[in-house]
Amino acid sequence: MDSPSKQWVTRRLSLCLFFVFLSQCCRIASANSTYLIGLGSYDITGPAADVNMMGYANAEQTVSGVHFRLRARTFIVAEPDGKRIVFVNIDACMASQLVTLKVLERLKSRYGDLYNEQNVAISGIHTHAGPGGYLQYVVYIITSLGFVRQSFDAIVDGIEKSIVQAHEGLRPGNIFVNMGELLEASINRSPSAYLNNPPEERSRYKYDVDKDMTLLKFVDLEWGSVGSFNWFATHGTSMSRTNSLISGDNKGAAARFMEDWFEQIDTLEMSKRMHSEYRNQPNSIPRRVSSMLPDQQEDELMKLASVFQSLGGMTSDSSFSVTKRVRSSFKSSNRPSFVAAFCQSNCGDVSPNVLGTFCIDTGLPCDFNHSTCNGKNELCYGRGPGYPDEFNSTYSIGHRQFKKAVELFHSASEQLKGKVDFRHTYLDFSNLEVTVTSNHVGANQETVKTCPAAMGFAFAAGTTDGPGAFDFKQGDDQGNPFWKLVRDVLKTPSKEQISCQHPKPILLDTGEMTQPYAWAPSILPIQILRIGQLVILSVPGEFTTMAGRRLRNAVKAVLINAGNGEFDENTHVVLAGLTNTYSQYVTTFEEYQIQRYEVKFVFVAPDFYYHEGMNCTFAFRTGDELDSW
Repeated sequence: MDSPSKQWVTRRLSLCLFFVFLSQCCRIASANSTYLIGLGSYDITGPAADVNMMGYANAEQTVSGVHFRLRARTFIVAEPDGKRIVFVNIDACMASQLVTLKVLERLKSRYGDLYNEQNVAISGIHTHAGPGGYLQYVVYIITSLGFVRQSFDAIVDGIEKSIVQAHEGLRPGNIFVNMGELLEASINRSPSAYLNNPPEERSRYKYDVDKDMTLLKFVDLEWGSVGSFNWFATHGTSMSRTNSLISGDNKGAAARFMEDWFEQIDTLEMSKRMHSEYRNQPNSIPRRVSSMLPDQQEDELMKLASVFQSLGGMTSDSSFSVTKRVRSSFKSSNRPSFVAAFCQSNCGDVSPNVLGTFCIDTGLPCDFNHSTCNGKNELCYGRGPGYPDEFNSTYSIGHRQFKKAVELFHSASEQLKGKVDFRHTYLDFSNLEVTVTSNHVGANQETVKTCPAAMGFAFAAGTTDGPGAFDFKQGDDQGNPFWKLVRDVLKTPSKEQISCQHPKPILLDTGEMTQPYAWAPSILPIQILRIGQLVILSVPGEFTTMAGRRLRNAVKAVLINAGNGEFDENTHVVLAGLTNTYSQYVTTFEEYQIQRYEVKFVFVAPDFYYHEGMNCTFAFRTGDELDSW
């Protein structure tokens, strides 16, 4: 065999050996990891002027600048040869069905059927300080005077790019879960409604809001910690209804705090490693790219240069040379950026304005049942910890969430292990029948039916986080003859609708209003995602504290009792509110009777969510697929 042939054979053999070695390394990495994990983050800020903000429904609240920018943060978890899920947390008031559909359309053009409505969840943090106009139903875009293409495009583009980042960054890794109690970041803003829940049920809980934060820690096998997502219930209303600066509110602030914190400690740890490496190898200063200077001369020049002090700066350290820093930066240039997301949960009746509610004219506490001051709701405001400075309140509530997240992040030790799975279905919640246990004596079973959505008079009263106007008030179960006349100009509700919505007096019969197109959604998605012993309930609304507890408990009970031991008491169930679309609030039956703000737009009683959630959970456990409406 001639020399060129020998060289060719040698090169081919070397290449084969290299790929064998590489494949063995990959197998070892996969064996040491439970999942493939990828994280991404991208800007979704949108127009920073002349657009109405989404959240308070205040027509005068128009964007005029930026407090800090908004982002979409994504994690993807996949079994190496199995299923995968995507969870996107967006610094926006809520998810939008139109946004979700557009994102799925773009993902299909990129990846085929790999990502679809079944395994992709998009959830909002519920900031009330972001540009509006990105939802498609009339009732959500009245104050923005219609659809705003700039808002919509910015959110869709950012979500897509964050998912692409996460997909392209998929690597072997592990996920750890932790949970802890966070105090002084939330209070119940409708305590009179909460107190109407059964005493024996309330006695099982220490607080009238959920104080637990559930956190996931993502660890790359090569790079170490690369991200953290957590769920904790508190409204994004630290910034007031008169604010005009784009802001991620307390959860957006917490995310920035944690990402900045990790970048700082990561830089410090890198510096320590570099110092240690140099001290262990004092004669191994890396050469510059240029070879113009001989080794000895270059070494002497570098040492000489490092002893000079910079003017007005930090003293140069001879063991931490420029060359060493440059080499190390090249070495770590492919390290994924740390992504921290603070996700929303059952925040329906939960406020970050923890000092309580007071009348702005007298300074006295507001009326307990109606949140009014001398009969006027517009004078009753909640106070955040930084009162009267809303920026300080945003910082304080965000920083409290950040500190708890860091604590849980450091101590997370329970590793998620098990299947990655998902279930998803669409249901017409305006026309469902379900058999429930009656609240009457004897606890008889009865079949009840939903009806189209309607907004009550309490809607116009607003909340203590952002009061409404005129003479509306929370807790009103009668309505006002004048406003009923105004209502009838738009749409007069039928007797059947009035009876179905009782005791809520109907202000706007939105579920039956279709001109120029639908005012409110009726067909809604519900979804369950699974990563090992963690289950995420993706729901399209704001569950109150007790409604969320009931749903989580019911799902957990089914998972434990209806299977073969795959789930146990250590199963973690989190509720991700405002996900995939938006359908306003879900309260308990007992809370509904009090007619606080949260029942203003209840589409269905929680019994229907429980019923359909159980169907979804049973299918989840048995491996069956779900039929849509």
